[in-house]
Amino acid sequence: MKKIAFTAPMKPLDHPIPSGDRTMGRLIVKALESEGHAVTIASTFRSWSREGGEDIQSALKREALAEAERIASDWSRSGDVPDLFLTYHLYHKAPDWIGPALADRFDIPYAVIEASRAPKRMTGDWSFGFAAADQALKRADAVAAMHNADAQCLKAVVPPKRLTVISPFLDTAPFQAASETPKPLAAAPLKLLSVGMMRDDSKTTSYEVLARALALLQDRAWRLTIIGDGPNRDHVLSLFPPERIDWLGALPPERMPAEYARHDLVVWPAIREAFGFVLLEAQAAGVGVIAGDTFGVPDIVRDGETGLLSPEGDVEAFAANLKKVIDTPSLADRLGHAARAHITERHSLETGSVRLSEFLSRALVNHADRLLPGDT
Repeated sequence: MKKIAFTAPMKPLDHPIPSGDRTMGRLIVKALESEGHAVTIASTFRSWSREGGEDIQSALKREALAEAERIASDWSRSGDVPDLFLTYHLYHKAPDWIGPALADRFDIPYAVIEASRAPKRMTGDWSFGFAAADQALKRADAVAAMHNADAQCLKAVVPPKRLTVISPFLDTAPFQAASETPKPLAAAPLKLLSVGMMRDDSKTTSYEVLARALALLQDRAWRLTIIGDGPNRDHVLSLFPPERIDWLGALPPERMPAEYARHDLVVWPAIREAFGFVLLEAQAAGVGVIAGDTFGVPDIVRDGETGLLSPEGDVEAFAANLKKVIDTPSLADRLGHAARAHITERHSLETGSVRLSEFLSRALVNHADRLLPGDT
């Protein structure tokens, strides 16, 4: 058992707005605790900023280092120093100054999970945050990307022995329980489901792509349920024919398993999605997906087996995949059965727990020999 200090500079675990990022962070803590590790939230400081610029991020750095000093004083006073510092979700908009400072001061391993790197941000408004994130990556004893596309970009600054990929995972129990009740075989009109916040970013773009794709299938039998809310609600809902949709608003997490399970297919273009937590949940509930082939989506959806993927933002290709299933409803059943088995095998909380423990062991070993020759 290890004592782990945890922080999430992108979105703290107690943030009031739900998101896949917050859910994944909470699952990481749950997985570590299930393996017997003692996890303490070292800080809820949020370094993420909507706007870039050196002045803004310099101010955030000063606040972060003050927070690190506060934590250091507490650790020194209590003598309760963790065995490792773990940071969740690091990139140019959410650098981590706290973890590296404390790891250096107390000579403990420092690890980062869900790191990403966008070299185009090396210059411009985000250059300060980009450099800070790179410094943290270079200091880290172990770094985990959550999909292979991010891992490729990280190779420029993270040596192979410190870099790994930990696929996203979830607690499958509530989703599988919801899917155990027999439901009718998929039939026309196909019951489609989309889940996403309605905010002014790629989420709204995904809704726009979906609406354009469905407009190409007006002559087919389908009905769409939409779950989500946000400042762009009116715009998003106006994109779809009102007589063919059911909008349920934002629902609490405990209601989601049953909603997935009563639908035939989850449809989501996944514009700029890191991997799409909704796609994990849908598959865990035994529902196949039609999605965009974006970043980490192909790491969690088996194209042709648990879902059908199309190039990101390609309306015609997305519509063609959806048409295949609408015209052959039994395909939705086949995708759903395969999806449930796939998530159980590859993306369950149990498999994630084992991979996280292995990741921590790598950090401990790398920290022990980081000053030895041949650390590449």
